[in-house]
Amino acid sequence: MSAKVLLVDDEKDFLDIMAERMGVWGMEVSTTTSAEDALKMVQEEPYDAVIMDLMMPEMDGFKALKLFKKTRPEVQIIFLTGNVPEEKCNEAIRLGAMDVIEKPADLKVLTQKIEEAKALKMKKPE
Repeated sequence: MSAKVLLVDDEKDFLDIMAERMGVWGMEVSTTTSAEDALKMVQEEPYDAVIMDLMMPEMDGFKALKLFKKTRPEVQIIFLTGNVPEEKCNEAIRLGAMDVIEKPADLKVLTQKIEEAKALKMKKPE
């Protein structure tokens, strides 16, 4: 069974490219450019993992992570980020993110993290 992933980034071109690449790897990928929309989408459908840009306008990844963990604590969040200080990455993990991966993401590493998220989700009752 393929992984069901929600990809969230404010850069539409990046979303399109990543969704296509992840689809080639057999994943079912939904996308949005808004953390607010992502929160709504996760309420409506179960995802194995949410892959989200850490630094976005309107609602950054930290605020979104806190809201995800408050409303859907079982959701596994993997942040993608470019050029963020290590202390910010450590803070994301401390707040409940599964991992922080630097852009451009190695699709092999990302796929492995998604499989880990899927395995964690299967262990936890929804």
